[in-house]
Amino acid sequence: MPAISSTFDSQEPFLSELLRDIESGKIQLPDFQRPWVWDDVHIRALLASVSLSYPIGAAMLMQTGGDGARFYPRLIEGVELEKPPEPERLVLDGQQRLTSLYGALFCQNSVSTRDEKQKKLDRLYYFDLQKCLDPDADRLEAIISIPADRIIRADFGRKVKLDISSQEKEYEAGLVPANILLGTEFPTWRLGYMQHFQMDVKKINWITRFEQEVWMRLQQFKVPVIQLLRNTPKEAVCQVFEHVNTGGVALTVFELMTATFAADDFQLREDWDSRKEYLHQHDILQDVGGTEFLQAVTLLSSYKRYHAGGSAVSVKRKDVLNLKLDEYKKYAKLIEAGFINAARLLNLEKIFNKPNLPYGTQFVPLAAVCAYIGKNFEKNTVRNKLKKWYWCGVLGEMYGGANESRYAQDIQDLIAWIDGQSNNEPRTIRDATFSPLRLLSLQSRQSAAYKGLMALMIQQGSHDFASGDPIAHTNGFNLPVDIHHIFPRAWAQEQDIERYYWNSIVNKAPLTSRTNRILSGHAPSIYLERIFKRNAVSEEDLEEILATHFIEPENLYEDNFDDFLLNRASELLDVIEIVMGKPVSGRDSEEVQEEFGGVL
Repeated sequence: MPAISSTFDSQEPFLSELLRDIESGKIQLPDFQRPWVWDDVHIRALLASVSLSYPIGAAMLMQTGGDGARFYPRLIEGVELEKPPEPERLVLDGQQRLTSLYGALFCQNSVSTRDEKQKKLDRLYYFDLQKCLDPDADRLEAIISIPADRIIRADFGRKVKLDISSQEKEYEAGLVPANILLGTEFPTWRLGYMQHFQMDVKKINWITRFEQEVWMRLQQFKVPVIQLLRNTPKEAVCQVFEHVNTGGVALTVFELMTATFAADDFQLREDWDSRKEYLHQHDILQDVGGTEFLQAVTLLSSYKRYHAGGSAVSVKRKDVLNLKLDEYKKYAKLIEAGFINAARLLNLEKIFNKPNLPYGTQFVPLAAVCAYIGKNFEKNTVRNKLKKWYWCGVLGEMYGGANESRYAQDIQDLIAWIDGQSNNEPRTIRDATFSPLRLLSLQSRQSAAYKGLMALMIQQGSHDFASGDPIAHTNGFNLPVDIHHIFPRAWAQEQDIERYYWNSIVNKAPLTSRTNRILSGHAPSIYLERIFKRNAVSEEDLEEILATHFIEPENLYEDNFDDFLLNRASELLDVIEIVMGKPVSGRDSEEVQEEFGGVL
């Protein structure tokens, strides 16, 4: 067995050493780190802690070079170098603290920060001599921040409360600049302070005590550092970063890969932005983001390697993180076209926009498969296979959890089935089932199956009760369409019908908001009469319209909810069987008969 070697070591350098390495560019940030965000109060509190030798927590750095992870670096905020060197280490955790300390204690420029109300500020930090030496004073009150011009004004700028715009004025105010305390400037400032007060014994005593009680603490302050060694693999670096990062915002795969590709001088974000602009012209693709795009590229690339006799198909997080730049460049255009064809397929199935999209996750394998089959997508036999797989995924609710394994199995199964390499249907089709009782528990559009059934109603030709227009046509012209109760809620509650029944998808249909106002809580027999009078719809036409919603007209004319529920549920199951290409089992079970009042 190979020897077990550590992936990290620990150190305890002086704070001044770390800040010097930041100043020189030896320590930088990986480009995936988010911007520095600490406000003025946090900075002052941090300075107070350091000046009292209180611990501020460990930092985590990563060595660069070697065969491990490579990320594009950037200088820590406030550092200005004309030609930054290649960094020796990158900051994984501790960015906010190290950036704040560098800006306040080392950088000669003002610190760009914010107040508690997030208003932008430019500040220089000072230690109040007397307050630092007062044992009863709160050290936070001894740390003050001053505008960049070193003048504090009041009364809308008309009055000057404090002016320390020269060194002599700093002496008079007894304020020591924080950004000289870790460099070589403090001894000179100290001498100038004593000379300014003509070697006054009291002043000498103050500055001497400050030197001993504050300056020396800063000089001797050490920061615990955990350092990942340079050969640590990228997925380990990313996992560590997410576990230790105190910013509280999860890092996406896309951000990590942006930093990775940037190390090879490729701007992933710019490339994705141009593709996103094109893809997002289609409403149904609005939620496709950079991470989903990378997953689809990785899935296609992994399948190509597998098909050529390589390793098993995999699209787990580590696989995306290990995607090579040349693979991305090779397959990105194909995946872009794959997403477009995937959107076309769903539009054919009357799924037009993201609010009505059952599963955004199902786009990933669908786009990858469409990218692989290319022009074969135009074959009707191929599209029919894709549709069957799609509806089994939706109505079988197969894409609701962790999906990486299903992505991998579906691309293999689908392509083999489409290309005729296998007569076996994909496992998603074989495993998908739909329970008749699920019709009652589908109560809101949070469920993929709920959205899918609504799309199927539109696909089967649902027409608006009042206008008679196909709902698919109405959708296309952006007229307000939503899902409404057929037996209105108010009426059902008056009849003491359980919510479990009247709020189920069996009692819902896609209708325009104008038609819903006509329904307005009345019994079906009443609102149908209103429709006759207001819209001059004949009884024969109305019955044809109701049939497009799988509704038996007599049940509405007679306000017969029980028979309506039984008949419509049966019709919906017939449609489900057609699109899934398999029977729905249990339609005659005792439990079904008890809930619906008969066999479905």
